[in-house]
Amino acid sequence: MPRMETEQRTVTANGITQAVRVAGPPDGTPVLLIHGNCSSALFWEPLVRRLPPTLRVVAPDLRGYGDSATAPVDATRGLRDFADDVAALLDDPTLFDAGNARPVVVGHSLGGGVAMQLLVDHPRRVNALLLAAPVSPYGFGGTRDLTGTPTTPDFAGTGAGTANPDFVARLAAGDRSADAPASPRAVLRATYVADPAALGTDEDLLLDTVLSTATGDDNYPGTAVPSENWPGTAPGERGVLNALAPTHFRLADELVSVVGKPPITWVRGDADVIVSDTSLFDLAYLGSLGLVPGWPGEESCPPQPMIGQTRAVLERYAATGGAYHEVVLPGCGHSPHLERPAEFVAELLALTTVPAA
Repeated sequence: MPRMETEQRTVTANGITQAVRVAGPPDGTPVLLIHGNCSSALFWEPLVRRLPPTLRVVAPDLRGYGDSATAPVDATRGLRDFADDVAALLDDPTLFDAGNARPVVVGHSLGGGVAMQLLVDHPRRVNALLLAAPVSPYGFGGTRDLTGTPTTPDFAGTGAGTANPDFVARLAAGDRSADAPASPRAVLRATYVADPAALGTDEDLLLDTVLSTATGDDNYPGTAVPSENWPGTAPGERGVLNALAPTHFRLADELVSVVGKPPITWVRGDADVIVSDTSLFDLAYLGSLGLVPGWPGEESCPPQPMIGQTRAVLERYAATGGAYHEVVLPGCGHSPHLERPAEFVAELLALTTVPAA
């Protein structure tokens, strides 16, 4: 079987220039790949090489990543800026056969949230959903239980103020070293995968995707505002991490209410340290470990139960006429398509056989 490789195209959609990687025949079964935070469409390249040439694969660089425009992210819209950009690609006849595509949508991490938003806003354009280590439907951080109850009124401890400033500075500088824990390469090795050996010979390619992230107030990480609540920072209204904050991204009820529910497959690793009930990026969990001073305690500020929240929402989705399938990969971290590619491809191909409604 010939190995698929993507080629990059540039299109104008939703008013911005978007770089899009494509592979396979225009009339092939459509698959839309949405990458996560601090990466780009090339993060999918190791997966695409394993896919059959009967698929039409379209993988955009989200705004502010890869070679797409460094357009601002309005965090008050949650992840809708990204979802609107992606939705505008579905009618492009240069990407999908005759436009009007209804693909299997695959979203990783932040991209999983974008995929959920796309389904909420355009349910008739999604044939099936594959969520890979997705952000919780209640956003990232700042909630205490399976129904997304806020820990504080202003969702303190979430958003741009939680970013490691050393990582942001090294990202902006294009640092390719591994000489500090906050260097992009060190973060890639330590948190994107459970075992850095999974990066293999693609490590530099994948690092390129991390370093393609646009930094600043309008992109990554965004703006922060002071808070009277621990740890003293709350989400602002601009930039990526604020778009992920539960202040602005909370679509659990909307997802459950989708009409004509397509099937959802949720793939995650049990060694994920990013999206987890014990996430190393959740300040409440870090506070419970004594790594962030002044943590007010479990009763006031428990870690976010990210996995439990997603499962509870998907169970509601199934109870109201949908269907979902959870796949837990032992020993796998935050990037199942890199770490367990055979299982991931099998789940994706199973969804490509779902008849279009």
